Amino acid sequence: MSGRMGLALAGATLVIAAVLLPSKAEAQFGLRGGPVGVARFAVGHMLGLSRLRHSRMAVRGSRYRSAALRSQDLRGAERGQLSNPYVLRAALTAQAALSGWHGGRRPQGWWRHPDGSYGWVGPVFWPFAHDDLTTAIMFGDTTSLSFYGYGDIYAAIFSPYAATELAAYTAPQSRRGRRVPTAETLCEASDTGGLPVDRIAAAVTPNEPQRTALDELASAWNASRDAIHTACPEQAPATASERLGLMRERLEAMIKAIDAIEAPLAKFTGLLNDDQKARLNALASDRRAALASHQPKDSQKDAARDAQAAACRPDYDPRYDEKAQRQYEQLVQQQWPANDIASTLHLDEVARARLEVLQDTTLRTMQTLSACPTEPAATPQARLPAVKARLQTMLQAVGDVTDALDDFEADLSDEQKAGFEAIGPKRAA
Repeated sequence: MSGRMGLALAGATLVIAAVLLPSKAEAQFGLRGGPVGVARFAVGHMLGLSRLRHSRMAVRGSRYRSAALRSQDLRGAERGQLSNPYVLRAALTAQAALSGWHGGRRPQGWWRHPDGSYGWVGPVFWPFAHDDLTTAIMFGDTTSLSFYGYGDIYAAIFSPYAATELAAYTAPQSRRGRRVPTAETLCEASDTGGLPVDRIAAAVTPNEPQRTALDELASAWNASRDAIHTACPEQAPATASERLGLMRERLEAMIKAIDAIEAPLAKFTGLLNDDQKARLNALASDRRAALASHQPKDSQKDAARDAQAAACRPDYDPRYDEKAQRQYEQLVQQQWPANDIASTLHLDEVARARLEVLQDTTLRTMQTLSACPTEPAATPQARLPAVKARLQTMLQAVGDVTDALDDFEADLSDEQKAGFEAIGPKRAA
């Protein structure tokens, strides 16, 4: 994978630019999700503002945009003209996500990640899943992984897309003049080169047994890509339960992909001598340096990163951070639609209690999946279990929310369920 591919957003936390917080948002951050988790969540939003501005410009004006989507080849677009990976990934997912939303007339959607990219693109969750695993394990960059969490779970419960908009992503590919990419195309975006075999070989100069082991690792890496691709939806999900199910399938496929490469990775690295291992490990720092050279000086971004570092200190108290307080108050403007649900669905006392459990369970994922930046492990072998643990944590969170949603919907009528499904598209109108 070349240095132009993937993302490297330093100091990332689990954030989404339009966070949806509980209806009773205490001014002192006395929030169910926990005060520090919410503060980190808010500070992370600040980190994404400048990147989002550049990403929107790229989506509106880039030369590769229309060609990439008309040809349905996102992989070719990623190998295209722009060398800034921050803008490139955001522009690709944003264009794909918004082309099917309100006819592509909106400049941005509330469920975007802070870098301007999207975790949900129509019916597809995590379109660059395989590429993100490669980047995290081989290059120690878990930024894209850290963006996935609460906001994506929320978007699964309250999908911004209407049923007809989702269906456009799974319509036959033969339509002339197609504007909305197919789900199949989006899932194939994960294949952006696979294991960087040439770069690894150039770094370690393998002997014959090592080269054989590297080829075996590359084959396992490609097989893992295919396993993730099998979790691509063939039909548009009609309900929140189905969308959460798609999230589980995608996460499970990613975890299985990691399991599949564990043994061949251990075999290959086990054959390397100490000098070769050092050169393999240096690929991560070399890539970080190359990506940093693409980034212009940005005082706003630097200030946001400093604010995040402060929020991650053990003794941090957000009640005394004026910037975090202001940011929090902005985020509270978009709330969990508990009152809207209750009035639209005419819930009884039991259903209201179950709704509160669903809300609390979902909000807990904000803190569970929030993460302060840490130094990545020095070796691909050590990074692999860390990446797997992150995915397992998210899978557990999705499972907990699914259970709470099932309990909430257990005694609802078909009319009430339909009203619940209409909440998301209605709020996005």
